[in-house]
Amino acid sequence: MGQILKEVLAANQSYAENFGAKENLSLPPSRHFAILTCMDARLDPAKFAGLTEGDAHVIRNAGGRASDDAIRSLVISYKLLGTKEWFVIHHSDCGMQLFTDRTIRGLLASSLKTASIDANGWHDSGEGEGSDEGEFIDWLTFSDLAESVAVDVKRIRNHPLVPKEIPIYGFIYDVKTGKLIEVPQATEIGKAIASESIQ
Repeated sequence: MGQILKEVLAANQSYAENFGAKENLSLPPSRHFAILTCMDARLDPAKFAGLTEGDAHVIRNAGGRASDDAIRSLVISYKLLGTKEWFVIHHSDCGMQLFTDRTIRGLLASSLKTASIDANGWHDSGEGEGSDEGEFIDWLTFSDLAESVAVDVKRIRNHPLVPKEIPIYGFIYDVKTGKLIEVPQATEIGKAIASESIQ
């Protein structure tokens, strides 16, 4: 058994021993909102958004992007579990800004082993076989952080399965200060439209 596996199982044992009344949490999130954010290990939505178990849905992927699967989760979140407000939160110093779709496709074609980066860019070990399957994936990389938030809010807002009365807020989490910084353009795009005014 690997060391990480042992640590995770030991932590889970301790957590389960003190689980208490959490068994009574309801399936729908009690605060009726969802967050779409990045998988970056420096982000802890429970801490930066003041959450405890059962409060909100947190959907995470590389870059916090509004991929088809993220939108699928948001639609389930409101349609079946009653969320009423959504946050799109990207963050400073995001790894998704360190490469392009072309970069990762080239690295994957060379090898499936972990690549490395230095001042001269990305390097692949070249060990083992590569794959051209990466050519068929939109990796959703970006260069402009605020623009990426606005693009994702717009993609969600314009999706035919997303009701116009759900407000979608756009933010950047600053990894150096822990602060959430609003992206006004994104929040404006995500502004709710009252259901009675929808034709």
